[in-house]
Amino acid sequence: MKKVFVVYATDNVGTVVLEPIQAGDHVTCNGERRDIEIVAHDDIAYGHKIALMDIAAGDTVLKYGLSIGSASCDIRAGDHVHTHNVESNRGRGDLADRGAVGAE
Repeated sequence: MKKVFVVYATDNVGTVVLEPIQAGDHVTCNGERRDIEIVAHDDIAYGHKIALMDIAAGDTVLKYGLSIGSASCDIRAGDHVHTHNVESNRGRGDLADRGAVGAE
C-alpha cells in the first residue's frame, strides 16, 4: 500500500512524497486524512498530486488547506492532478487585482 501526504482534512488531493505511484497501486493517506483508500489510475511522480475524491470541473483544488487552482475538467478519485487538469490561480497576472484591497 502506497501513502500520500495530506495536511488538512479538507484537502481533496494528496502529495506523493515517499515513493512514486504506479497505475493500479492502492493508496492511503498520512496526515489529518487517514480515512481514504483509492486506486491510482495513472503513474504519479514524486512531488505530484493524486485526487483523493472526485473533483468536478470548475471546483477548487485544495492542497495544504489552500486553493491551488480550479479543475479544468472532471477529475476522478485516483487521477494524477497536475497542469493538464488544473488551471492554476497562482502567479496569474490577469487575476492579480481581483480581491486586492482597493481594487475596483
